[in-house]
Amino acid sequence: MHPAGLCAASLGSLGLLRLLGAPWPWSLAATFGVCLGGGGWRLLRLIARTAPRDLFGLWVLLRVRCELRRRQRALSTIPSLFQEVVRRHPQKVALICEPSGRRWSFARLEQFSNAVGNLLLGQGLARGDVVAIFMENRPEFVGLWLGMAKVGVQAALINCNLRRDSLVHCLALVPRPLCPAAISEVSAMLGKNMAKFCSGDFHPAEVPPDTKHLDPLLSSSSTSPPPQSPGKGLDDRLFYIFTSGTTGMPKAAIVVHSRYFRIAAFGYYGYRMSPKDVLYCCLPLYHSAGNILGVGQCLLHGLTVVIRKKFSASRFWDDCAKHRCTVRTSWWPPWGHGPGLKAMETWGGVEKSFGVLETWEGLGACVWEQFQRRFRIRQIGEFYGATECNCSMANLDGRVSVHGAPGTALWRSLCPWSSWHSSLEVSLPAAAPLVVPPGEPGLLVGQIQQQDPLRRFDGYLSPAATSKKMAADVLRKGDQAYLSGDLLVMDDFGYFYFRDRGGESFRWRGENISSRELEGALGQLLRQAEVAVWHCSLSVPGVEGRAGMAAIADPLGKVDPNVLYQELQKVLPTYARPLFLRLLPRVDTTG
Repeated sequence: MHPAGLCAASLGSLGLLRLLGAPWPWSLAATFGVCLGGGGWRLLRLIARTAPRDLFGLWVLLRVRCELRRRQRALSTIPSLFQEVVRRHPQKVALICEPSGRRWSFARLEQFSNAVGNLLLGQGLARGDVVAIFMENRPEFVGLWLGMAKVGVQAALINCNLRRDSLVHCLALVPRPLCPAAISEVSAMLGKNMAKFCSGDFHPAEVPPDTKHLDPLLSSSSTSPPPQSPGKGLDDRLFYIFTSGTTGMPKAAIVVHSRYFRIAAFGYYGYRMSPKDVLYCCLPLYHSAGNILGVGQCLLHGLTVVIRKKFSASRFWDDCAKHRCTVRTSWWPPWGHGPGLKAMETWGGVEKSFGVLETWEGLGACVWEQFQRRFRIRQIGEFYGATECNCSMANLDGRVSVHGAPGTALWRSLCPWSSWHSSLEVSLPAAAPLVVPPGEPGLLVGQIQQQDPLRRFDGYLSPAATSKKMAADVLRKGDQAYLSGDLLVMDDFGYFYFRDRGGESFRWRGENISSRELEGALGQLLRQAEVAVWHCSLSVPGVEGRAGMAAIADPLGKVDPNVLYQELQKVLPTYARPLFLRLLPRVDTTG
């Protein structure tokens, strides 16, 4: 029986018995019997199993919502919130860079970002201009975009692994490009109006022409707070993150100040962090997981964050022991071996660990339990979401994943309704929306309410890309929904499990890869030969995601794999290159 009908029947029986003069004990006993007989035991079991989880989730939701409203009324921004943290403990270590070991205090990060803001104003930039940052993980990365935000300049955070066409495509989306670092091989395609700056080691012969050394300019720039023009507070644009397009080139997702705040706040309160924690971040800072969920804890809540250029399995436990890290962010569990495991056992263990699992496979049950038991991890949580989505979920009670589940969700709290389709081939809203029952896969969507910072959808720089992720009139006339493109399954207890992803993309080594983009690159190198790209059905042990495979039509046997590999190194990042090639007389197609 439906819960609403069950409640009505139980209350009706109670009222009827009281009207007939039955005493209260007998009436209540009979009502309880009606409830159990109508399947109420399932409802009671559900409440008993989920009440602690849902009450804690509700507390987190209300805490974040109240903080957001208070900050919105005060017209706060991410830089102004960071300045509050600096005033509380200016000399505390904010960022630690590995493997160099450099330490930046909150005061130093504040001064560096002030110098960036003053330099940009001196270069003639103003609120609303856009600067492209092409840089590996380092403290300067954080200081650059933070300094830009102080004067209203928006940063475009570009994947430093991109090559040629993808890199030029990202830079072309920037309205007024100013690139702190650029690759020489694409310099001729960037345009004469692009100002180029290089940070770090500067060798004029190795950088594009007209490139300026950024570090001396920052050293001579004023470290006093730059003048700020009035803005819209948390509703202002903060920066752009380029997401891997499922049907082509990367898309520039818009991140406003309120989105940065709420993602970092949900992680902080949901996983019970404190300013005493030390967070280990080996995720790229051009992704929201590393820059917001990781570094955001430093900027907004005063945690010390250890930044590593990229994940190293051999150094992970050594780094954690060296800096006494208590929280880490990652896409999958780093299995320690040899000296790393020995250091871990000697030190006594990481206190808390949570894996940021986006839209693909999570931690399998056997891996989760073995990892937690072997390294004595007190808490493991998961986080599902995307940079631009408005229907994120969090596993807050540490339930062990099954089939790579994104975990339990604050679903009913974050989104008042969820519209699902049983097939990705059905487009919204062409057909009547079908809300699937527990146990069946469905397309995850989230209601859009632009006035609510938890449910707003800011989309992308491209209006066409934004419209493709939205549907109108889904459940009622005039409503709008965000289309995630992900197939998930919900069980009877409200836990969600990731099943599949729509679009022509796959995930490998923590990166989303567009099959269409890869096919285009191979087609150009092979002069428009027939090419098909897909991910292997078998996973590679010890590596997150699915390996890519390309099938190439080569009826005359002219393709030289060695030459093709050398050319792929020039146009594709390491993670996007297919691991397997199939040379066929022709590529079979459907239709």
